[in-house]
Amino acid sequence: MKKTGKNLAAIILAAGKGERMKSSLPKVLHPICGRPMLAYILDLVEELNIKNTVAVLGYGYERVKPHLKPWIKVVIQRRLLGSADAVKVGLSALKNFSGTILVLYADNPLLKKETIKKLIQYHQENEPAVTLLTGKVKDPSGYGRILRDANFNICGIIEEKDADEFQKGIKEINTGIACFDKDSLIQALKKVRPDNRKKEYYLTDTVGILYKKGLLIDNVRLLDIKEALGVNSRVDLAKANRIIQTRINEDLMKQGVTIIEPDSTFVSYGTRIGKDTIIYPFTVIESGVKIGKRCHIGPFAHIRSGTRLKDDVVVGNFLEVSRSRISSGTIAKHFGYIGDSEIGRFVNIGAGCVTANFDGKTKNKTIIKDGAFIGSDTVLIAPVSIGRCARTGAGAVVVKNQNVGDGETVVGIPAKSIKIKTSYK
Repeated sequence: MKKTGKNLAAIILAAGKGERMKSSLPKVLHPICGRPMLAYILDLVEELNIKNTVAVLGYGYERVKPHLKPWIKVVIQRRLLGSADAVKVGLSALKNFSGTILVLYADNPLLKKETIKKLIQYHQENEPAVTLLTGKVKDPSGYGRILRDANFNICGIIEEKDADEFQKGIKEINTGIACFDKDSLIQALKKVRPDNRKKEYYLTDTVGILYKKGLLIDNVRLLDIKEALGVNSRVDLAKANRIIQTRINEDLMKQGVTIIEPDSTFVSYGTRIGKDTIIYPFTVIESGVKIGKRCHIGPFAHIRSGTRLKDDVVVGNFLEVSRSRISSGTIAKHFGYIGDSEIGRFVNIGAGCVTANFDGKTKNKTIIKDGAFIGSDTVLIAPVSIGRCARTGAGAVVVKNQNVGDGETVVGIPAKSIKIKTSYK
């Protein structure tokens, strides 16, 4: 195989508003498993080592641009006149390039590297004017249909809104992803006209134009049609989220994590979990969380971004942990809230405990040192520190800045020290 990236450039179309999303947020920034859907296509071009990449932005470009990698060229489609116009704008940043143009869409987050690699390889080895990524489906609703001539050669693409009843019955669909010879693409774009119901310049019209010029149109068949899902609505967003969530969970299980019920376990992209950890049903783990080995998480636990759990930690039923570090061997088995906290080794957090971290203006820190025992329904009002092997009685309220010393026991509201000491080393 020719090296991916040689004589290859990518144009990522990310200009659309996404009317069916019913949102002021640019469509490509809607999150899927904890990150913008745009990020998945950016990962794809990086994994394929396509150094010559152009992103065509439009609606809300000021908000989209900060999400792009520094090496990606940015052009703006000032008027959203359709996909052909967007590609034409993208080509303006590739004037000195000659070779293959890979056209990608930022609202196709499910594409796999292996699929696009196969498409590029086929195109560069066979050198047609364009190679389309196509698929066959039982229900082609929403997709453009592939048109073929009497010799079964691809002769065009018809969008669903412009298709007649016979054409709507065609099961072979266009995914939108394609490799073009740059010179052929430029010539075809000059002849595209907005002769359709939407009065837009369709990139798909270039296929018929190139066919009429006698140039070869080819295709690569997509085996898993789920990869072709374009996110155009909240329903599509939920479908994409479910598919990527399945991929994330399966990857974790392959790495030695036990997920009791994958369909009810929600782990965001970028989470790291150690071997032999068990995740129980209805657990939500947000982006950037790091969990050590042999931990038990859930059921009904919510581990939020910024949290670090060391080995052998138990975070049990109906517990939320946010922006906290919990050291090895610590147990918090029952409902409660731990926020902005630093918890030592072998600490016991009783049922119903709360670290009251927010005073209405500032998030404050709670420190609980090794071996402490936090009694059920204790409220720790931050900023506050609990010493090594210290204890709080059930229902105690430790007010802010009332630090509890090593080995000290406090009870009551507000919590006060009583003359019971525990040994510590």
